[in-house]
Amino acid sequence: MKILMMSVRDDEKAAIEGWAKRNNIQIDTVDWELHPDHVSELVGYDGIVIQQRSKVEAEVYPALKAAGIKQITTRTAGFDVIDLDAARKNNLIVTNVPAYSPRSVAELALAHTMRLIRKLEIFDARAAKQDFRWAGLQAAEIHSLTVGIIGAGRIGGTTAKIFNALGAKVIAHDLVEREELKPFVTYMKKEEVLQNADVICLHVDLNPSTFNLIGKDELALMKPTAYLVNECRGPVVDTDALIEALEQKEIAGAALDTLTGEENFFNFNLENKELPSQQLIKLRKMDNVILTPHVGFFTNIAVQNMVDISLDDVVMILDGKKSEHQVS
Repeated sequence: MKILMMSVRDDEKAAIEGWAKRNNIQIDTVDWELHPDHVSELVGYDGIVIQQRSKVEAEVYPALKAAGIKQITTRTAGFDVIDLDAARKNNLIVTNVPAYSPRSVAELALAHTMRLIRKLEIFDARAAKQDFRWAGLQAAEIHSLTVGIIGAGRIGGTTAKIFNALGAKVIAHDLVEREELKPFVTYMKKEEVLQNADVICLHVDLNPSTFNLIGKDELALMKPTAYLVNECRGPVVDTDALIEALEQKEIAGAALDTLTGEENFFNFNLENKELPSQQLIKLRKMDNVILTPHVGFFTNIAVQNMVDISLDDVVMILDGKKSEHQVS
């Protein structure tokens, strides 16, 4: 059995080598994504694992089938880069890693929230100018706040439990109300969560129903003292509407670990280069906005789990078994 892993980073290689040694299976790694110009290089491999932010083009799916590939495994929770209909039509089983480490993303949501409510970005901006005054920057204690979770699944549920443990009141909206979360959260309609929360944390999948889930109307429902924290996918938020709400002081600030168009700038060194996004340029100028380059997943445990679970799934499918992580 030979498996090819694509878009491999240096920090993943130790985990990959460890899995290959434990399972006595050949794992080859490359740094490129799955696109048409590389499909010919997949001939001779039994399985593939991807991790990418750009779409897998339509012509790739029949080419994979012709090369004898039977699956596409993404070592991420999100699988919106894959056309599930095209995969199905070409007999390709698609799997993801839905729970590589819910705490990794939930803890970043907490860290972002703490920086926002303590106004640390503004303090940093002042200190950079040698202004060490604290006037006007009184903070709130987290146990005095209401935290709203939109998308209370694995990650959102973990986020809710963390904030609950710190004494915050937690309210949530999700299409599925999980009984095991009810000791920690009060479920409400989305509009009620937006109206009542001091901090809104987004933890939804990206799909047609969540595209621009938070737009002008939703931002208008939020308190002018409230903060928005996005740890899921950039297009869940209408970025232009968010920028306008921040400029008009309709909300107090935002923390964004993901942004529409991020494949053009996140995880690139653009020092001394012109930024390719006007939205990014505007957001970077705001001292009440925190930007991190989609690193919610980037912890030791999460990276190990993303490698192990994805490779376990490939082997399971190639052995003719069904993975619980199949999305097609």
